Amino acid sequence: MTQDHAFIGRQPILNRQQEIIGYELLFRLNQEAVTANFSSDMQAGTNVLVNTLSNMGTDWLVGNKLAFINVAESMLESNFLELLHPERVILEVVETTEATPQLLARLQNLKELGFSIALDDFVLTPQTAPFLEFADYIKLDIQLLGMSQVPALSKELRCSKALQVAEKVETKDEFKQCMELGFECFQGYYFAHPETLAAKVINPSYANILNLLNMLRNNAELKDIENALKRDVALSFKLLRYINSVGFGLSCEIQSFRHAVTILGYQKLYRWLTLLLVTAGADNGSPPALLKTAITRGRLVELLGAHLLDGQDRDNLFIVGVFSLLDVLLDMPMERILETLILPENVTDALMTRTGIYGPFLALAEACEDPNMTEVPFLCEQLQLTPDMLNRSHVQALKWVEDLGV
Repeated sequence: MTQDHAFIGRQPILNRQQEIIGYELLFRLNQEAVTANFSSDMQAGTNVLVNTLSNMGTDWLVGNKLAFINVAESMLESNFLELLHPERVILEVVETTEATPQLLARLQNLKELGFSIALDDFVLTPQTAPFLEFADYIKLDIQLLGMSQVPALSKELRCSKALQVAEKVETKDEFKQCMELGFECFQGYYFAHPETLAAKVINPSYANILNLLNMLRNNAELKDIENALKRDVALSFKLLRYINSVGFGLSCEIQSFRHAVTILGYQKLYRWLTLLLVTAGADNGSPPALLKTAITRGRLVELLGAHLLDGQDRDNLFIVGVFSLLDVLLDMPMERILETLILPENVTDALMTRTGIYGPFLALAEACEDPNMTEVPFLCEQLQLTPDMLNRSHVQALKWVEDLGV
């Protein structure tokens, strides 16, 4: 996503009558791009979600058709997917995903929420076979497999209830062969190359997103949430477009912010704002490294406190970590920032003096950023953390942020 425009690729998926049943949505860096060009599946997936939900709107992108969105392991494990309407979205599990017990349980959960699952570029192996239980669509890349291998695999997969999609169909002869093999759906250059769509991006204030996240976590009054939304034109525009989209499945149009927040609920609004937060820093001119440090610190503080705190305390730990660099991100003294925020006393104490229930966890996260790490042993002892617990949390935090693509 650039600062002024959002781009997304869209390629149709057709049935046996060559009628469009849906579109695969693909991240595009700019208008001329023909591939995703992204180092992280999570980053590409997050950007597709941002563009789909906020910058463009599901109804404009896919109309009344299905939206096929690629999801890697990290995206599958995130809460971002709950922002999508399950009746309109097909989650495409990418071929690099491993069928771990935890991931299979997550797929079961997503199925129970009403989502349909597609297996992208599927090749049947003992490692991939467990995915078949959850599949509604199986996509076979006929160029990767080779047409000589397709008939046997297609026949073997008929034991599954899933519809088979022939991917990378590039010629009339390939289409004819796939029809004869009984494929139900088709996608490829023979029908249409992906087209890149663009939309003007209106960026909400980074500070306003953080403010609203904090208000939601402190169960602020509905009227206060409504007023905060009204103060940010871009944020309120994105919210109304998201909740009024065809994909959200509402029978009536939402006109007021109060109605929107009531329908959406605090938890889902929080997740939506978190998704914007992940991508907002670059749009608002914040140095990427600084944004990455803030979010890494937030995740690390949360993980460090996991053995002693839970529930809302863990949510506040994340906020404390991210907020600890607000003075640098917003180029304002922390005192002035805190004057404008409604924060619990424990959060304020941590941010101002590294005291209170959250302060020591923030101090430890900051100490880990010091190359000499001189304060780390004392702080670990104070928080009953072993070196192994600290190292594991640090690695998990770094991996989480890398997977987000920040």
